[in-house]
Amino acid sequence: MRRTAILGLILLGASIIAPGMAWSKQKTIVEESSYLVREVRHELRMLPYLTVFDNLKFKVDGYNVELDGEVVNPVLKSDAERVVKRIEGVENVTNNIRVLPLSPSDESLRRALFRAIYGEASLNRYALQAIPPIHIIVENGHVTLVGVVANEADKNIANIRANSVPGVFSVNNDLVVEK
Repeated sequence: MRRTAILGLILLGASIIAPGMAWSKQKTIVEESSYLVREVRHELRMLPYLTVFDNLKFKVDGYNVELDGEVVNPVLKSDAERVVKRIEGVENVTNNIRVLPLSPSDESLRRALFRAIYGEASLNRYALQAIPPIHIIVENGHVTLVGVVANEADKNIANIRANSVPGVFSVNNDLVVEK
């Protein structure tokens, strides 16, 4: 009789502890994922060749990281993959970053767009940041603005300024307004 009671208490204890262990394991995975997001973001921002003309994006799924976006410098693509692979906890990196075609006309458009956008009095405060938040992606004369701005007016002004640059075929304004 005592053995049955002791075995019953052990099984009852296991059924109480086991769900808690599963919850704590799930919590650890969530904490690990947020750690990886912070680390990947940090490592990508610290890349030496990252400029306002590049757009690096990533997605963390468990211990796998998927890199995406567009870069001007081919070295940046391989450097991004290399630094993310070195992060503790990352098991697999998928590199879908596109290298933009080399084009003298796109390069002159990038400079003109930078001057037009960051030279605007209401937007020049963004240029003072270590990594300016408005990224200018130019591919064959087509422009995409990505990043974060403080308000809807700044988003609209950036769009107007980009459209005013001669040689720009189209502007896709993907700027996000801070909440």
